[in-house]
Amino acid sequence: QVQLVESGGGLVQGGGSLRLSCAASGLTFSSHTMSWFRQAPGKEREFVGGISVSGRVTLHADSVKGRFTVSRDNAKNTVYLQMNSLKPEDTAVYYCAAEFGGRLPPGNINFWGQGTQVTVSS
Repeated sequence: QVQLVESGGGLVQGGGSLRLSCAASGLTFSSHTMSWFRQAPGKEREFVGGISVSGRVTLHADSVKGRFTVSRDNAKNTVYLQMNSLKPEDTAVYYCAAEFGGRLPPGNINFWGQGTQVTVSS
């Protein structure tokens, strides 16, 4: 059974930082492109950033470029999202996602995490 478990969300003041983690189990982690998505209340889920199977290639949405960084540790089956200079508009539920293969941006997500709430106060 595949599990993607996010952690690290919470309440932070604008300008602050958070690091989200997503621990994967039940899948061949190093064969999956890993991505982060987010969904704010009343809005559609949107792609935030992703990383290739090797970790050599990353892609970030324009809205977070220069502030957020996706990384992965294949030895730990974990993907991270470092979020700096947070803004109130970054408030959302953040989801980890896995897609078999190496496409960025992802086009056919195979597995989703349950999400973790990030709230940024002004």
